[in-house]
Amino acid sequence: MTPPGDGGNARTLAALEAAVSDPTLPDATRVLLREALDALHAASLDIHHAQMRYRALFHAVPDPVSVIAADGTVLDLNKAGMAAYRRPRQEVVGQPIHVLNPDLPEDHMIPVMEALDRGETYVIEVSNMRADGTRFPVEVHSAGFDLDGQRCVVAVARDLSRRREAESRYHDLMEVIDKGIVIQSANGALVHANSAALRMLGVREGAHVPRDGSLPEHWMLVRADGSEMPMSEFPAMRALREGRIIGSVLLGLYHRLRRRLLWLSVTAIPHYAAGGDSPDQVLSMFSDVTDLKRDSALFDRVQSLASIGGWEWDRASDRLYLTREAALILAQAQHPRSMEAVLACLQPGDGQRLRKALAAASEGSGFELDLQGAGSDGQAFWVRVIGESGSGVAGATRVTGTLQDITVSKQGEQNLRVLARSDPLTGLLNRDAMLAELGERLGGPRPGPVAVLYIDLDRFKLINDVLGHAAGDSLLTAAADRLRRAVGDEGLIARFGGDEFLVSCHCGDDARRPERLADAILDAFAVGFGFDKDEFVVTASIGIARSPEDGVDAQTLIQHADAAMYESKRRTRNGRLVYTPALAQSQRERLQFETQLRHAADNDEFHLVYQPQVDLVSGGIIGAEALIRWRNERLGEMRPDHFIAQAEGTGDIVRIGEWVLRDACRQAAAWRDQGLGIVRVAVNVSYRQLLGSDLTALVRGLLREFDLPGEALELEFTERVLIEDAPETLGNFAALRELGVSLAIDDFGEGYSALNYLRRLPIQGLKLSQLFVAGVPGNQSDVAVCQAVAGIARSLGLGLVAEGIENEGQRRFLLELGVPVGQGFLFAPGLSPDEFASRL
Repeated sequence: MTPPGDGGNARTLAALEAAVSDPTLPDATRVLLREALDALHAASLDIHHAQMRYRALFHAVPDPVSVIAADGTVLDLNKAGMAAYRRPRQEVVGQPIHVLNPDLPEDHMIPVMEALDRGETYVIEVSNMRADGTRFPVEVHSAGFDLDGQRCVVAVARDLSRRREAESRYHDLMEVIDKGIVIQSANGALVHANSAALRMLGVREGAHVPRDGSLPEHWMLVRADGSEMPMSEFPAMRALREGRIIGSVLLGLYHRLRRRLLWLSVTAIPHYAAGGDSPDQVLSMFSDVTDLKRDSALFDRVQSLASIGGWEWDRASDRLYLTREAALILAQAQHPRSMEAVLACLQPGDGQRLRKALAAASEGSGFELDLQGAGSDGQAFWVRVIGESGSGVAGATRVTGTLQDITVSKQGEQNLRVLARSDPLTGLLNRDAMLAELGERLGGPRPGPVAVLYIDLDRFKLINDVLGHAAGDSLLTAAADRLRRAVGDEGLIARFGGDEFLVSCHCGDDARRPERLADAILDAFAVGFGFDKDEFVVTASIGIARSPEDGVDAQTLIQHADAAMYESKRRTRNGRLVYTPALAQSQRERLQFETQLRHAADNDEFHLVYQPQVDLVSGGIIGAEALIRWRNERLGEMRPDHFIAQAEGTGDIVRIGEWVLRDACRQAAAWRDQGLGIVRVAVNVSYRQLLGSDLTALVRGLLREFDLPGEALELEFTERVLIEDAPETLGNFAALRELGVSLAIDDFGEGYSALNYLRRLPIQGLKLSQLFVAGVPGNQSDVAVCQAVAGIARSLGLGLVAEGIENEGQRRFLLELGVPVGQGFLFAPGLSPDEFASRL
């Protein structure tokens, strides 16, 4: 039987068989022909068997397999493919691949062939289509091979339907399981946390959860021994680091604000990617074991050492659970089993306070109370009771908390009150005594109107720093005597702290008594104070607040009087001011402004503009002054005069000044790199920067960082530096000059104009204030000032720059006066860096 083959092969076999049987051929020839016939038979059988093996393997693959030509034509399809696509082979073979996946782009085969030419396997997830139009997800792996010299592709499509179903079931399982499950990446970042994990951590649905692997806000890790656990010891971090399962680690999670301690048993399992030698994820599974931990010996020992016990009360059944330490603190013959039993061992008033707090806790409010009671032996004790709703929500039946023995500290406080109600320096009442007196006056059965005067001594710190603490103590003692004489027996006086005093008085019989006492105090301070041979003036700033309109408790009343005093000091000093809600609102707005300003640099809200400094003859630009601007999302665009003084007062000017110096140097370097040469940039520097930070080191570092010569920078100081710590100023100026930096006094003539210091400082120039330039040439006073400043500059050999030039008349006047350089709107306002560059 002739093995199957193509037509040509069959004819060849028939011809060879006929030749072998032909007797006319020589025997040797027929032997050779027989060998050729046998070899051809064997080759044909091998081809037949290979084809059978190919078809068997091709159709045995359980996934759809298709052979595709380089142009995307389907050349073959196995049985699994016919079953998956529900099409016979003849409907697919010879058709473009889009018959199986109509969503593929027209040029789909280009990236496939490019990947195969690089020796890679091409993998893609797509949706294939059955004959009835339904889709199913597949992951296709494509590899290349040659068929009869033609480049072809064999594509295996793995049906992902079951995997997607399994993933969905896995997700559902994670969400319904009662154990917390957290999955993190290799760098600790959060990948997923199930509902149980969020519930245990008290994170409400939709609330922000840190994605960087850090703990939610206010939580801290605690070891089993009660000490703080660093994040590196967390089981998940260890599993990632050590590459092994970390099982059943007992740890605590403590919420600082809620004072809630949650004990967990945590197991961490590292996951490895295929072919990876280190974990790429870690799964942490944890259970809440707080109830088990509550009664453990170790927990009792921690409570005993800290004299803290725990308690839990079920409102519905009035059943009370006390830890052993809590029961010992209450010191009753029979351990209390109900909340009523606890209330019975407290002082009646304190028992009522606790009852009200428990009622509020059931509505979701936490509480912290210091309560007094007595043990069964009659010994008094003090306890601090902290409690909150067991579930943290209103309507919960359980209230839980801690109970701490504070008897020793309370007894110490009582002893101190008995021994020390007065200030040792002045003999006045001290802070605690005044608070107690105010509390009694405001908390009595029929409290009458009470006023508080908050008094702060103006310039006390300066005298204390300059003349020493002995002078400061003498001043405080003398001030206390003057307060006694001014107030008399109409009020109580206390030294509230440092150079602050408090006066409280009744004002029901005399509504004007607070103002009258304040005026008497101001009069008492009108005369100077003497110390040794020195005499100095110290005035007072006073704030007044009344009850009940300004507060019904001591803390609120004092706080409001303090706010009024602060505003009085800010406005004028040596005056009094009565608290109003509008004043409080103004201070809140100012505080918000300070907060926005403090974060402005971190939030990238500052930017610089550059006002050209020009030659007044030629009009050519010879430099620039860097001017800071602040653009805040809430406040809008802010000019420097709106926030620089505020920054000076809070000390934020140092950080802001450092930012300005850095950005100005960066911009000067950028202009140089653009081929514009070295542009000298003038930067305003606060006296606080000069005295409160190492300005020379900062400038030296910036010049080095941006590869700038010192001549690229001019530092402008206000006249305040002429009298602020002159020896140190002289040293700083000399060091800056050694760097090649130019130094100038800004707005000269507006401030101190201390000519004695001016001639000693190594400065190169003065800046004539726009305050005087604005009035020339018409205002004779301004003309005289400008002439005087120009004369000072000439006599000391200093350069002179005029600011605020807005019209041609001013420019001509200044030229005639000999002023060489100016700046102002006549030439240009503050420009962006690009606008300034174009002007150059």
